[in-house]
Amino acid sequence: MTFFPFSSPLNAVFDSLPPARYKETVTTILSWIQQSETKVSIPPVAVAEYEIMEQRLGELKALQSSLQEQQKGLKYLNTTVEDLSRKAPAEVSQKYRSEVELIVGRWKKLSSQLVEHCQKLEDLMTKLQRFQNDTITLKKWMAEVDVFLKEEWPALGDSEALEKQLEQCT
Repeated sequence: MTFFPFSSPLNAVFDSLPPARYKETVTTILSWIQQSETKVSIPPVAVAEYEIMEQRLGELKALQSSLQEQQKGLKYLNTTVEDLSRKAPAEVSQKYRSEVELIVGRWKKLSSQLVEHCQKLEDLMTKLQRFQNDTITLKKWMAEVDVFLKEEWPALGDSEALEKQLEQCT
């Protein structure tokens, strides 16, 4: 078998193909994005339990961390496509650029959805906490009013007791 030292069309085709790791990374990232989109698309429900909201927020923050971990793979895809663009014919290069642009678009959308969902959930948790605190205060006040209403009314001629009761009413 003789090897020719000059470049053949076959070598050009091989140079324009991405490494095997590229396809593995595309598959991994697309699978991760699909799973994450499914998790993020779970419709929000009206939850009045702070613990459940905390749990959901934890899940969303875990997804955000995972998103950051996957960032290396996305960077690798961009770099590989840039390298291919220099070696490959224009139509091949465009195919890979389009593939990565689609992935980056979904990535950015998912990232912004995660930020938005976390912010909304944190706001709702703050409102729920405030509501729960207000409810406790209101219940305490209602118990005091109940005690007041069950007190014995002062005698009709006892103006001092009537004045005290009037003060309490206000």
